[in-house]
Amino acid sequence: MTVTHDDKVVREFSKQAAGFADPRLNVAFTRHLDRLVRFMEPELDPEDVVLEVAAGTALVSRAVARRVRHATALDLTPAMLAEGKREADRDGLTNLTFTHGDATDLPYVDRSFTLVVTRFSLHQVAGPEALVREMVRVSRPGAALIIADLVRPEGAAGDPDRIERLRDPSHGTALTTAQITDLVTAAGAEVKRREEFTFTRPLRPWLELSRTPDDVAAQIRQELEDELAGGPATGMRPSLVDGELHFTHSYLHLHAVVG
Repeated sequence: MTVTHDDKVVREFSKQAAGFADPRLNVAFTRHLDRLVRFMEPELDPEDVVLEVAAGTALVSRAVARRVRHATALDLTPAMLAEGKREADRDGLTNLTFTHGDATDLPYVDRSFTLVVTRFSLHQVAGPEALVREMVRVSRPGAALIIADLVRPEGAAGDPDRIERLRDPSHGTALTTAQITDLVTAAGAEVKRREEFTFTRPLRPWLELSRTPDDVAAQIRQELEDELAGGPATGMRPSLVDGELHFTHSYLHLHAVVG
């Protein structure tokens, strides 16, 4: 039986689902959520009908639900949706719908939403260009398109995707900011604003969140330690912070308008 990329995504994120509610493990998602919401704020309207594509546990949808008319969170992994639904029910959110579906083949008619957002998905899916095209297709004219993702710095030494795939076999390819911009433009939207930043994060909880096997985690740790000692670049930009091994990710927030 052939294992597809989508199969890998469902397998890996089913393992990770419970960890997304743990801020100790899910520091990148939770720590920068407020920053993304602030980036989105100029585009939010009480009458918005929002779609979060590849939503995971719907962190973004849950964060903005009380400020819009309705939000829909779509994801491929049932366990992630179930975790998000539990959290939404606990918070008393009644205008948030959870839908199982494929981000590259959205089950909605054209021009259905006034704001469409995706977070940490382009580097994960097999077809990022299809995902962006679908986001544009289901957006009404003038709708805001928000993309937040891990990006590969231009000219970075080493191959960070190789390490990312060791940790999580469902990882695809981290694109550059220019590549993401080109995808959005090619799909028919106009980029209005971009925000780029880096985050140096501890290695241990990152590996714990993905439940990376011990032998693979040891290999990743060794490669980062070797780089610090003058060995080959991994692309992960390792460092020691208070004696603990860290690495650096680069992120992009992008706002576009659909024509």
